[in-house]
Amino acid sequence: MAASVLFRADASLEIGSGHVMRCLTLASALRGQGAECHFACRNLPGDMSARIMAQGFPISLLADEATPAAFEARRWDWLVVDHYGLDATWESTMRPSARRILAIDDLADRAHDADMLLDQSPGRLASHYDPRLPRESRRLIGPDYALLRPQFAAMREASLKRRALPMLSRILVSMGGTDLPNATGRVLSALAGAGFGRDISVTVVMGGQAPALESVRALAATVPFACAVRVDVADMAALMAASDLAIGAGGGTALERCSLGLPAITIVLAENQRPGTEALAAQGAVAAIASVDEIAARLPSLLDALRGGHALAAMARAAASVCDGLGTDRVLAAMEAY
Repeated sequence: MAASVLFRADASLEIGSGHVMRCLTLASALRGQGAECHFACRNLPGDMSARIMAQGFPISLLADEATPAAFEARRWDWLVVDHYGLDATWESTMRPSARRILAIDDLADRAHDADMLLDQSPGRLASHYDPRLPRESRRLIGPDYALLRPQFAAMREASLKRRALPMLSRILVSMGGTDLPNATGRVLSALAGAGFGRDISVTVVMGGQAPALESVRALAATVPFACAVRVDVADMAALMAASDLAIGAGGGTALERCSLGLPAITIVLAENQRPGTEALAAQGAVAAIASVDEIAARLPSLLDALRGGHALAAMARAAASVCDGLGTDRVLAAMEAY
């Protein structure tokens, strides 16, 4: 698809990295089809401008929510907007600069002026957008359209195969790139207090800008089990595929885990993660902890329930049925066909 595509998304210590990460996934796939992709992001503490440039995409840093006149003067084939602070009002102002608009959302709480809308949230229905979209807008709804990097689809078969003989020995802890509440530290403390020792090994994944990184490293050196802390991991799919259980945040990473059939205890770190986490829990794909403050009380009993192989196997099957990792291909096909 030889098209010009402008992405409008932000990342920061407060916002997190999810919006930019899924846009990067789509941009990489579009570039593989011949598209020219450009990012416009606010200049915020903890932004991902270095990551965007490292992947070879030009980026313009903005002082505010607006898109500069230089972009408005150009006629883009697609504008992709993934931003909770932007809605139909802003999208309408960009109509003269974009032939088509794709809005990426997971809240269904505001109107959009978009030709296509993508909401990959578990439990989402197309009808949730009935009062918020033009009738003619194409809707890509649910985990079938999850924007996952190709490494997850590539690792799916091997990951599912190793879950035929489930056990609980390798635990992956991943709370997103920033983890402002230091849920990671609370999880490690809870694991240490739950009687785990040399029978398990734990791998912690954190972002290099996470405020609690050094304190987690110090804690990891004191726990009674083997604990490795890895930073800015590039091979997340391989790491997930090699794990028996994940303890992690909700949001997009929960769908990454599902694509690999990885059983998970999912912790709600932000309110926008709650509906999707509850939907996955209702399907048996995860066990949910409602907030960071409940980790100490809830995590030990959930781990006890999952020590048996049958419970892990059932959760793995449920997770694998949620998402197959091919959502990015489906989004590309929809954009191509539009």
